[in-house]
Formats: sequence, structure tokens, C-alpha cells
Amino acid sequence: MPREIITLQLGQCGNQIGMEFWKQLCAEHGISPEGILEDFATEGTDRKDVFFYQADDEHYIPRSVLIDLEPRVINSIMTSAYANLYNPENIYMSKDGGGAGNNWASGFTQGEGVYEEVFDIIDREADGSDSLEGFVVCHSIAGGTGSGMGSYILEKLNDRFPKKLIQTYSVFPNQDEISDVVVQPYNSLLTLKRLTQNADCVVVLDNTALHRIAAERLHIDTPTFAQINHLVSTVMATSTTTLRYPGYMNNDLIGLIASLIPTPRLHFLMTGYTPLTTDTQVASIRKTTVLDVMRRLLQPKNMMVSTPVHRQANHCYIAILNIIQGEVDPTQVHKSLQRIRERKLAQFIPWGPASIQVALSRKSPYVQTAHRVSGLMLANHTSISDLFERCVRQYDKLRKREAFLDQFKRTPIFKDNLDEFDDSREVLQQLIDEYHAATKSDYITWGTQQVLRRRIYIDVKDVLACGASWDEKLPE
Repeated sequence: MPREIITLQLGQCGNQIGMEFWKQLCAEHGISPEGILEDFATEGTDRKDVFFYQADDEHYIPRSVLIDLEPRVINSIMTSAYANLYNPENIYMSKDGGGAGNNWASGFTQGEGVYEEVFDIIDREADGSDSLEGFVVCHSIAGGTGSGMGSYILEKLNDRFPKKLIQTYSVFPNQDEISDVVVQPYNSLLTLKRLTQNADCVVVLDNTALHRIAAERLHIDTPTFAQINHLVSTVMATSTTTLRYPGYMNNDLIGLIASLIPTPRLHFLMTGYTPLTTDTQVASIRKTTVLDVMRRLLQPKNMMVSTPVHRQANHCYIAILNIIQGEVDPTQVHKSLQRIRERKLAQFIPWGPASIQVALSRKSPYVQTAHRVSGLMLANHTSISDLFERCVRQYDKLRKREAFLDQFKRTPIFKDNLDEFDDSREVLQQLIDEYHAATKSDYITWGTQQVLRRRIYIDVKDVLACGASWDEKLPE
């Protein structure tokens, strides 16, 4: 029985990468832009029901909800060749169309106002599924709608569907360019709190690394949104191939997530993909082997996160899953793993068993590729904490000067105080500390010590709040 997944596309960025994702899925399953199954694709053994369902007239419709507070991007989707693919009832645009003004607090507040309308759509999609496994959320953490309204929807999804998985594809801002969104550090910090507390798995798509890959690997000097989004859609589509072309393992979302996330909070994943090509490079095809692909996946330059994976000796892999597609002999996989182990190309955590897991996946027969073997790496690596430390540093600079807080103070959540900022920073600092603790062999006992310290801290606060000295309140 298929385990269905509902996709939520939030804001400008979420809808743009979501659009590319559905284009890729339609191509891989032989579905036309109108949702009609092509004649050559009728005999396939793929599992379309995970992401699509069939209408009464046999059209394939994405299990997707498109949400935005301003109409521009969704209007462009609805005037594209794929306009008839989507269910028009699954589109929510704000009636005034004003957007969130790139402000997290505005997006969050508007999310509260449209809660009933949005969740009517989500509930209807969930009720129409036979065996719903979870939700995939596409959004950006730096803007207004994807971050603010996305944060609100993440909280409410957890309340409404406590037993369903929530996986997000979260786009992090480009750190190499000066952003035109001055409150970006505030937006990022507040969103990261919700991603830490309310998501089961976060696939980090770092714009800094994506632009670097486009420049260095694909030799595109000034990559367009379309080219960057194509990279993202390749990662999204490949990470779901084992769900859509099932084998004997990793054929549902829980199977993928469980193998990568040993402890609940350390659920931020980085990705790598090889070989990367553009249409103009198809002529220059080189030989690809399983060993070549698996070795390249471990190289920092192929990582789609801008953190120094190998520069700092204490950082290590918590888990790795390589999804290998193409003509693969299983004996080649064993030889490749042995070679990687012998040469110590990957450093793993000292506190538990960890290794490279390999999922062999079938390729879509309807999409021609230039290479015999390709691979995607989903990796849980402690160096991702560098990305969060960068967010905290940028936030601290702004907060120290109390800059650009007026927009936030006008919204109900910040009207009386700025405690939400302090709480979010504390949550993110705890996450950074936990990633650093995961590099050490005593990580297993570290968690227990943190809980005890937290309890003592709360008890002390309670005692001092009563106006009594600590000695007076000590038990006999």
C-alpha cells in the first residue's frame, strides 16, 4: 500500500522550487504538463500514488498545497504550461495580496489569521489519502511568508497530525552577498527554532553553496534562479526515488529518516550530488563508476552546504545514506565501501556504530541521462553547526544595536516584549552545543547531564522568585 506524502509549498521560494520538483516528477513518471499519462508510460512499475492521485477523468493531480501571501509566483505557475496539473482548490493566496514584507512576525501573524482556510485544504488532502505518511514542506528561512507563515504552519501541523512525519526542504540565504532583506538574521533565527522543535527532518539547501557549485562546477558566472532551482529539484527528486521506485529497503519516508537521524534534535541533513551537468555539457561525457561517484560525494566541493566538512578534525559524520542510480553491480558497492574505509575518507562519530549506507535505486526509463551512474548523498554531519553559528553571530550583531525591531514590535507576538527572540536564540544555542557534543565519545551521557542541569537551573529560578535564599529551600 502506498504511503502518501502531501507537499506544502510556502512563499515565493517554496513555490518556485516546488514547481521545479513537480516538473521533474512529471518527466520521471511520464506524465504530461496537463496531468495526462503518456502512451509510452502506461506499463510502468513506478509508484505514482505517493505524490499524485487520479481525478475522475484519469488526470494525475499532485498532492500539493500552494500557499503564498502575494500572488506573483502562483500566478506565474497558473499561466505556465503546468497550469492544468494542479488542483485549483489547493491554492491559497491572501485576499489583499500584500505579502509579508520579508518580515517573519508579519508572516506568522497572518498565518494565525488564515489558519482555518489553509487547514481546510490540508485536512481535505489528508482525508483523501488512504495511508498518509507525512508532509514535505518547501520554504525559505530568510523571507516573510516561507519563514513566518511556514513557522506557524509547522507548529500547527505538529498539533493536528502528531503521528505524521514532517520533512522540510529549507533554503538558507546566500551569505556571500549583501541581502536586501535587512531583518534576514531575525527571520532565520526565529524559523530555526521551529525547524528544531517541530520538524522530523530538515534537508538544508544552502544558497551560498548552490551558487558556488554553479560557478565552480558548472562554470556559470551569474546563475539564474531557474538554474539554481534546477539543482534543488534534482536533489529533491533523487532523494524521493526510493519511495517512487520501491525496492526492498528505504521504500518509505520513515525508513529513510530513521537510518539518518539517531537522536531527535540532530535532524539537519546536508546533501551532495554527482555528476552535475548542464545541458551544454552533455557532449563532454566521462566514464562514471560506483567508486568514482561515492568518492566524489565525500568531497566538500560537491556538498550543497557551505561548511568546512573536512577542515576541522573534530567534526564527523553521524550517518550517511548514498542513493546510487544507474547500472550498478552490488559487488562494486562492496568494493567501493571497502576502499573508502581503507583510505579513511570519512570520519564517523566515536559514540556509536556508523557507516555509509547505500540504497540502489532504479532510474526513470523516460528520462535520458548522459551518465551511467549518478549518486545523491544525504549526510548528517556535525559541521552543519557552523551554519547555525553564522546565523547566531549575524543575529547578535543586529540585536546588540536593537536595529530594525520596529516592524516586529507592531505585531502581537512582540508587542509586550522580545522574549521570543531570546527563547529562539537559546534553542539554537542548545542545538549548536548538542552538535559539538556529538563529536565526543561521551555524547550518550551528555544528554542526561544537560537535563539535570536544566532542572537545577529551573529550581533555582523558582526559589529566587519566591524571595527566599537557596539554603532555606533545600530539602532535609
